Amino acid sequence: MLLSSGTFAQHKWNREELNEVANKYCVSSLDMFMEMLAIRNDANSPEMLTKNIEWFESAFKLRNFSVKRLASPSLPALLIEKETSPAAKTVLFYMHGDGQPVNVKDWNQEDPWKPVIKQLNNSGVWEEIAVDHVKKNFDPDFRLYARSASDDKGPVAMFLAAIDALDDAGADPEFNIKVYLDFEEESGSPNLERIVNTNKELLASDLIVIFDGPNHSSNKPTLCFGARGITRVALTAYGAKVALHSGHYGNYSPNPAFIMAGLLSSMKDETGRVIIPGFYDGIELSDEEKAILERVPDDEAELNRKLGIASPDRVGNSYQESLQYPSLNIRGLQAGNTGENVTNIVPDKCIAEIDIRTVPESDPERLIQLVKEHIKGKGFYLTEKDPTDEERMKYGRIIKIEKPDWYQAFRTSMESVPGIWLNSAMERAFGEEPVRLRILGGSLPIAPFINALGAPAVIVPTVNPDNNQHGPDENLRLGNYRDGIKTMLAIFTEKL
Repeated sequence: MLLSSGTFAQHKWNREELNEVANKYCVSSLDMFMEMLAIRNDANSPEMLTKNIEWFESAFKLRNFSVKRLASPSLPALLIEKETSPAAKTVLFYMHGDGQPVNVKDWNQEDPWKPVIKQLNNSGVWEEIAVDHVKKNFDPDFRLYARSASDDKGPVAMFLAAIDALDDAGADPEFNIKVYLDFEEESGSPNLERIVNTNKELLASDLIVIFDGPNHSSNKPTLCFGARGITRVALTAYGAKVALHSGHYGNYSPNPAFIMAGLLSSMKDETGRVIIPGFYDGIELSDEEKAILERVPDDEAELNRKLGIASPDRVGNSYQESLQYPSLNIRGLQAGNTGENVTNIVPDKCIAEIDIRTVPESDPERLIQLVKEHIKGKGFYLTEKDPTDEERMKYGRIIKIEKPDWYQAFRTSMESVPGIWLNSAMERAFGEEPVRLRILGGSLPIAPFINALGAPAVIVPTVNPDNNQHGPDENLRLGNYRDGIKTMLAIFTEKL
C-alpha cells in the first residue's frame, strides 16, 4: 500500500516503498511528459525555446515553486525555488530544456517532436503502441521516442513526477531546493557564466546536483564525480581563390584537402595519442586513482563489439583511463562534395572542425596555444581572418584558426559531502552501491557554478546508455524513467 499522507515526513521511504511510489508516478506522469516533449525545442530557435520557458514556468508554479527569469543577452535561464526551512541546507539542481536540431527524414516516426511509445516486436523491429496499452500493461523495456526524451527533458519530467509524489504524500524534501533550468546548453551555454556571476546571491547553495547524461554502459545506477570540459575551434586550409577543374589544374594548384590531411595527421601517432609536445602535461594517475577506475564494471570486449572496432586508441590502458586525459577530435571535415554532388575539382579550401575535451588538470587556453604552435612549427602562416591577396602571394601554406569557445572541466571527490550523501540515497533506493565514475567523458557547463558559488557538484545520470541522444530516434527506456523517479525520490528524502 502507498504511504498515507503525513507518514512520509516521519521516516525515509525504504526500497519497497520507493519502488511502489515510482511505479505509480511513472505511469501517471506519462501524459505530462509527452505534453512536454511535444513542445519543439531546437536550440537554434529562440521562438521555440520561449514556448518551452513558458511551459516550464507554468509547470513549476503549479507545484508551488517560485520562478524567476535570469536575464541574459539572448535567452533567459529559469531559477526555480522551494524553501522547506530557513535553517535547512540548500541543493541547486541543474537541468536543461533545449534540444539538438533534427532531420525528420532520419527518424523512424512522423515527427521527432510528436512523442511515441514503442515495443520491440518478434521481428526485432520497434513498433508503435498506444499509450493506454502502456498504462495498463507497463513493461520497463518499452521506449518513448522523441527529441529530448533523454537529453534533457526526461530528467525534468522525473523531477516533476517525484515532486508530485511528495505533494500527494503531504511531505517536503529534507532540504531547500533551487533549480537552474538552462535553455542554451546545446549551444554551449554561452551566457551561463555571466548569468551565474550576476546572480551569485540568488543561486547560493551548499551543493550542486546535475541531472543529465546516461548511466554507465551496464545501465546500473550511476554517480559521476566530474565531467570533461570542451574547447571548439575551426581550422581552414586554402588552395586557389576558387575551385578549379581537376584536369586542367591537378598537379599544379595545391589541394587544401591534402594540406589539411597532412596537418591533422601530424597531430597524432598511430595509437591515437596526441604527439603535440606538452598536451598531456600535468596528468599523473596515482595507484589509488587507478584502483577507482578499475572498479568500474566495463566490458571492453562488448563495447568494442557494439562500436564495431577491432581495437581502441591507446591514450590510456582502459576505457575509463582514456577519459582522464584531454582528447583531440576531428568532429567534421569538409572540402568539395561527395556522392551525387561530387564534381571533378581541386577544392578552394578545406575546413576542419576540432573539439578538445579537457580535464581539470588541462587549461583550454594552454592547449589551444599548443595547437597554434604546432601549426606554425609545420611551416604554416596562421591568421584569424580569410587571407588577403597579398598574404596569398607571400605565404604558400595558410591556416585560418577561428576564435575558440570553451567551458572548463570539473571533478569532485567521491568522499565529499555530496558524494557520501548521494551514495547513501542510491543504496537505499536500489539495494546496492551505484557505479561511481571519476569523470564523465561528455561535457557540462558546471565549472562556472563551482567557481562562483564555491559549492561541490556531482552528476546523477538516469537515462539508458543507448538512448541515441543528439541523433535520430532519441529515446528513453521507460524502466529508466521509473528508476529516475525513484532516484529523485530517494534524494529528496535523504537527510543532508
